[in-house]
Amino acid sequence: MDKQQWQNKGKGHRQRLRDKFLHQGIDAFSDAEIIELLLTFGTPRSDCKESAREALRHFGSLPAVLDASPGALQQIKGLGAKNIFALNFIQGVARRYLRQRIQGKDYLRSSRDVAEYLIHSMRGLEKEVFTVIFLDNAHAVIDTRVVAEGTINVNTIYPRELIKEALACNACALIIAHNHPSGNLTPSAQDKELTLSLYLVCSFMHINLLDHLIIGKGEQVYSFADHGIMASIQEQSRAVRAQLT
Repeated sequence: MDKQQWQNKGKGHRQRLRDKFLHQGIDAFSDAEIIELLLTFGTPRSDCKESAREALRHFGSLPAVLDASPGALQQIKGLGAKNIFALNFIQGVARRYLRQRIQGKDYLRSSRDVAEYLIHSMRGLEKEVFTVIFLDNAHAVIDTRVVAEGTINVNTIYPRELIKEALACNACALIIAHNHPSGNLTPSAQDKELTLSLYLVCSFMHINLLDHLIIGKGEQVYSFADHGIMASIQEQSRAVRAQLT
């Protein structure tokens, strides 16, 4: 097979993948086919089938491939800067879509949508990231912002800056979230101490801290509220405030 025949064959295969999506949707695709088609956006004339399969074998799953850093993706034979850009770009688009989809929605009715956004934006990160979700007086989502990166504890989160951000967007309530790169969802003593500190500061400013979410690996999320920790923190906060008055 000469070069022209090979290119025509590859072009036909890519068109079949596009037609498959248009007529049958994403559920008709294997994970390898999804990765292959994404890679072709970066190099439309290249055969990306083997690179897609190798990436899936190496990282273990579609989410892991999409979450992989450019440096890690470069280890896969056949992946170049343009392919990696295509993967990173589609990941960025998905995160923006999920973030904008939750804005204006009632958190209590759309908590799963919020969790999906947090999972997608924080899953697979190699360092801890602290995110705040700002809510209005009806608990509709105003905005989400990353306020700290690195080791998350009472010494790295500045309550004054968090309150400043909340007041700037007229937030009446907050949801805080951070990830555990290890995948362990069990809240640490520092996680609980930080939550109590922030709850106290927020309460003095008449801002309600509703929950603290920990994002693990895959689809795992741990809610302080669901596990009764927020109720305990609320009681501790009342006791502390009583001592101060």
